[in-house]
Amino acid sequence: MTKPLQGIRVLEMGQLIAGPFAGKMLAEFGAHVIKIEPPVAGDPLRKWRLLHDGTSVWWAAQSRNKESVTLDLRSPEGQDVVRKLVAQSDVLIENFRPGTLEGWNLGWDELHALNPGLVMLRVSGYGQTGPYRDRPGFGVVAEAMGGLRHLSGEPGRTPVRVGISIGDSLSALHGVIGILLALRHRDQNGGVGQMIDVALYESVFNMMESLLPEYAAFGAVRQAAGSSLPGIAPSNAYRCSDGKFALIAGNGDSIFRRLMELIGRPDLADDPALARNDGRVQNVARLDAAIGAWTHRHTLDEVLVALNEARIPAGKIYDVADIAADPHYRARDMILDAHLPDGTPVQLPGIVPKLSETPGEVRTAAPTLGEHTDQVLDSLGIDIETRGAWRARGII
Repeated sequence: MTKPLQGIRVLEMGQLIAGPFAGKMLAEFGAHVIKIEPPVAGDPLRKWRLLHDGTSVWWAAQSRNKESVTLDLRSPEGQDVVRKLVAQSDVLIENFRPGTLEGWNLGWDELHALNPGLVMLRVSGYGQTGPYRDRPGFGVVAEAMGGLRHLSGEPGRTPVRVGISIGDSLSALHGVIGILLALRHRDQNGGVGQMIDVALYESVFNMMESLLPEYAAFGAVRQAAGSSLPGIAPSNAYRCSDGKFALIAGNGDSIFRRLMELIGRPDLADDPALARNDGRVQNVARLDAAIGAWTHRHTLDEVLVALNEARIPAGKIYDVADIAADPHYRARDMILDAHLPDGTPVQLPGIVPKLSETPGEVRTAAPTLGEHTDQVLDSLGIDIETRGAWRARGII
């Protein structure tokens, strides 16, 4: 079956999360992705989080379907190899600090002249322009600048981070969108590529919903609100009799009525002041108290059964053990059984989104460091003697 991106050649020069996550998604839908890594150490992600046999198990998820080529990009020989690969590529992904590639004579102007059809994704902390462009930027800093960190946590307490590198991943998703848009434009405009400038902080800021217009219109500075959803009610986490929490989203008008009837509060269901969201927001403490009193009398399982039967959106708060054991995850192919290089079984996340006709797939396991170096360099006409000399000098 032909995949949507089959025939698209991608050169991935990013490290860690943002650039490589974008490459991962493209590879899952058929793109041929060649990943450039520094010799000896490779992508630092290989040593992040928990390691098995010296390599992060995260690597198995992040780098599946890719080929690994080791190359010292600081060397003239390495830069020349990049130019040869760019000449054959549709997409280049990089997430170095702005100006790094220009210092290696591999900037957009040079590469676009070499391959006018190239689509180049550039991910950085603050973008390729502006007064902050040269600052080092990580996802965690972008989450703070983009407004997310200020909203995370309990009111009046130290802002907390989301437990994953969400700023990097959001930037990767914006990057993939940009790549697909640019490829579409190239198809419609004589094969001309373009550069995509994705800033980590902007990717976070793009998710901030009504944050800015509320400030502009009312001077309102939205604050952290714990597990509630400010301005939309009722929606919160409620403690049950067994100490577990149920997330309940009763904020639709008809849903709210069913919820109040379920918990034995027809007075609230029939109160005209609570019929619409704006009225419920004014009485959110009263509603949370009523819902909490009901959940406190029942176990989490009892609460969820009752809410599901009443068609009220609700759920438990999953940890990874819950995820791994959940039959719905399995039924949707969101947990894939795989093996690490030494044969050790491992479970990896499935592929999103689900396409009915051309679904993504895992074709190959994550590569060992430099696994495809000789194969790729041989395809470029670089002979075995040259490769041996380069290897001795640490270029590959």
